[in-house]
Amino acid sequence: MTSTPPANAHRLPLRVYYEDTDFSGFVYHASYLRFMERGRTELLRGLAGDQSEMHQEGAGIVFVVRKMNLDFLKPARMDDLIDVVTWSSELRGASMHLTQEVRRGDDTLVQAEVVVACVRDGRAIRLPEGLRAALSRTHRTIATVP
Repeated sequence: MTSTPPANAHRLPLRVYYEDTDFSGFVYHASYLRFMERGRTELLRGLAGDQSEMHQEGAGIVFVVRKMNLDFLKPARMDDLIDVVTWSSELRGASMHLTQEVRRGDDTLVQAEVVVACVRDGRAIRLPEGLRAALSRTHRTIATVP
């Protein structure tokens, strides 16, 4: 799963707080899921605006995680400054495949491959063209698949 983020990947800086850790002082594994959710949300916000507006104006469009593969490489600790780095790796009809890394400086702590589906009324629908175009322009690593 090792990869190099493109220069234009989205970066979300975060600080690790006490609430993010377990009794050992390391970041609890589920906290990384919250960090990555924030990274995906901010990526979408930067490209297409607020997801709640997209839900209302797009007649109920929501994004759901369909699949996630995680690789925990190194631990983060309380007070660490970390970055959640997110970029597109592939677009399909109703889904976007994203690569995410949680990094501390040059160290990659966690890597994830995430498939996010576009859904309306419980059924997968094609990604909105505006979002598809924004992802295609912004991330040079995308391969579009019909």
